[in-house]
Amino acid sequence: MNPTYQPAEVESGWYDRWEKAGVFRPEWRPGGEPFCVVIPPPNITGSLHMGHALNLTIHDVAVRRARMQGRAALWVPGTDHAGIATQNVVERSLAERGQSRHDIGREAFIDLVWEWKDRYGWRITEQIRRLGFSCDWTRERFTLDEGLSAAVRHVFVSLYEEGLVYRGNRIINWCPFCGTALAEIEVEYEETDGDLVFIDYPLTDGDGAITIATTRPETMLGDTGVAVHPDDERYQHLVGRTVTLPLVGRTIPIVADAEVDPGFGTGAVKVTPAHDPLDFDIGARHGLEAIRMMDLAGRVIVEPFAGLDRFEARTAVRTGLEEAGLVHEVRPHRHSVGHCYRSGTVVEPILSLQWFVKVRPLTEPAMAAVVDDRTQFLPERWEKDYLHWMENLRDWCVSRQIWWGHRIPAWYCECGEVVVARVDPDRCPRCGNTELTQDEDVLDTWFSSALWPFSTLGWPQSTADLAAYYPNTVLITAFDIIYFWVARMMQMGIHFMGDVPFRTTVIHGLVRDSAGFKMSKSKGNTIDPLDVVAEYGADALRLALLQSANPGQDVPIELEWVEGTRKFGNKLWNAARFVAGHIPPRSIPANGGYPDQPSVIDRWVIARLGEVIAAFDRSCDVYRYSDAFSTLYNFAWSEVFDWYLEMAKVTLAGPEGDSTRQTLGAVFRDLLKLFHPAIPYLTEELWAELVGDGLVAGSDWPVVPQVEPVTGMGAVQELVTAMRRFRAEHGLAPGRAIVAQIVDLEGALDGLSLELVGALARSNLFMVAEAPTRGHSRIGEGSITAFVDLEGLVDIDGERNRLRGAIEDAQLDLDRVNAKLDNQAFLAKAPAEVVDKQRTKQERLAGLIDGLRRQLESL
Repeated sequence: MNPTYQPAEVESGWYDRWEKAGVFRPEWRPGGEPFCVVIPPPNITGSLHMGHALNLTIHDVAVRRARMQGRAALWVPGTDHAGIATQNVVERSLAERGQSRHDIGREAFIDLVWEWKDRYGWRITEQIRRLGFSCDWTRERFTLDEGLSAAVRHVFVSLYEEGLVYRGNRIINWCPFCGTALAEIEVEYEETDGDLVFIDYPLTDGDGAITIATTRPETMLGDTGVAVHPDDERYQHLVGRTVTLPLVGRTIPIVADAEVDPGFGTGAVKVTPAHDPLDFDIGARHGLEAIRMMDLAGRVIVEPFAGLDRFEARTAVRTGLEEAGLVHEVRPHRHSVGHCYRSGTVVEPILSLQWFVKVRPLTEPAMAAVVDDRTQFLPERWEKDYLHWMENLRDWCVSRQIWWGHRIPAWYCECGEVVVARVDPDRCPRCGNTELTQDEDVLDTWFSSALWPFSTLGWPQSTADLAAYYPNTVLITAFDIIYFWVARMMQMGIHFMGDVPFRTTVIHGLVRDSAGFKMSKSKGNTIDPLDVVAEYGADALRLALLQSANPGQDVPIELEWVEGTRKFGNKLWNAARFVAGHIPPRSIPANGGYPDQPSVIDRWVIARLGEVIAAFDRSCDVYRYSDAFSTLYNFAWSEVFDWYLEMAKVTLAGPEGDSTRQTLGAVFRDLLKLFHPAIPYLTEELWAELVGDGLVAGSDWPVVPQVEPVTGMGAVQELVTAMRRFRAEHGLAPGRAIVAQIVDLEGALDGLSLELVGALARSNLFMVAEAPTRGHSRIGEGSITAFVDLEGLVDIDGERNRLRGAIEDAQLDLDRVNAKLDNQAFLAKAPAEVVDKQRTKQERLAGLIDGLRRQLESL
């Protein structure tokens, strides 16, 4: 083996070998219980970021472990066509050549996008491979591939036939920059400083005015009413009267509506049905006209402000109102403003003819499935957010005014007939006209993603994969797309498959910078995972992310953590070199191999490994991988490397050497198996060096024989640690002999030889029945006590002074703790955990002082 661990070398060739062996395919475990996850499809425009790295690492641990446990594990990979994002990329490249998509036409533009996809769309999947994620690439899907396109069309037409898809004029979120409608959840709201402008609307009969307050004065150009709450006594006498709309001259009514918030502004609100969803509903209830005051480019279309940009119009309208003496007051106002999640442009609510999905018949079964625990959220607290969002969901606008995507399968005839069909129609069913025009719009990208758990398995065809792997076993995702994706998959899965799309939904947090801020290119705080991989290795990044990823909590990543896991890889490498130095090459069996009659130290490590595997599995079964790998990491480093290997150095040369060799090989092999889901490259490399039989990726999950635990090892570890500390405190050289008498009244050594314990403590030990009376220092407070002969070793008077000083310091600390616990005010006000901490400290200090006094007496 190489004397040093080189991640770049280790990680260079294994992925191809895994793929060629077929280990990532569920057929690797024929007859195994199905286990299925689908990849949250990344955009073809994207590159791997830290959020991907975290999410896919959690997926890979679940899949690799399931595979090793004998399950037919399928991880379906694929990418999303990312309609708006991809079209923007290609349109930018056209603009650099002085062209637009309209210049070259729809067909040529679509060809250009496919060309771009073929050239660049594979980049993110190659990056996924680089991090070692074990997807079955023979089943890779794309949301615009032939099979998924057929599924999308089937769903749209079926929903239309059921009356759940309709075309209508409703308020939608419009992005003037992207030139398309957006769904509610594609709008990101940001707190923005603005003005609340109070405007007097004169009563038509000249008897005063009613004052409204608005942050968007330019939209008054489309007002068709003023609304007040029916119980607001201030305005009850005005309901039914009319006002003259300033600057426009339109006569509009004052209506009473229970949706008005009497506490906002003056309690009277302007009603602009074509530019606000609440106003649209009020307008519908009271028969108010909906007048658009701007076009889709965000330009005003109402005189005298026609042609002005919406933000220019805001200033111009306000100025006109001020000049007319109708601005009553202006207050600074911080409020939430919607922005396009793609371009960052301020979104404009606008009345538009679009295609919608009627969501209520879909959301009710999807909510019931969670309430009934047919799908479980982990952590459970996310259920409340999911249900709240579903309860308040508006109909979903699914049409997008772009060209790249699933074109809406609707055709229009001059006679007014609308044909929605699974197969392109050749004539109008009403009049027989063969000149039909297909809808120009495409479907929202999330429409196809909503079908992902079953469309990727071959639906609407009845495939073997669909029968075996639907419902999926688990969905793993960040909380920020519960509404974008999770909720929609639940709706579509239940409606079309008759069952939930996944049994468990595991929600993790977002990766943030070390200060806890969300990573973004604009802030300059992003960390490219591929840069981290280049410096530390993929395994180190994966393990660092897992150890810090508590379920549902954000992950503030620091490169120091990756440096730490990189050092652990080096420790594992060096431990493997030690094992390789005492065992013939590639001689460790892939399973079993434990000795029939293990020695005491071997029995101890086997028993501890069994306990760790049980704890590890309990955590993994509920997807608490941070707990699982922290437990495993601490066991490997603190117990196997720091203790067992040190003890093995002593016993390998003795009569118990064969037992230790067997145990050493079997324990290290099973450590490789346990760590493999997190650090697949390094464990596969070490498996090849030590086992050589097959692949650890395709091996069986470890099974450890039941052995009787060694109860005294903890006492031995405490004693050895205390003796090492004694040597350090007195500046004794490592080679300086220490002679100590051991008192083991409770038999804690439990068969461990004094020679072994002495070798660990670098001391000469002798068992005695009673403690010596003078000239010795007492070491250890457990069931095993050592008495070190100080004659000629240390300055006894100096040792007495040291102990007296230590007692005085400990007593001062104890006095401070006692004073707190005697203070009734402290006990009444302090949290229970703070009081408990002080009581624990009190007990510890009292025990320390007692032990130090005994040591002093022994001198």
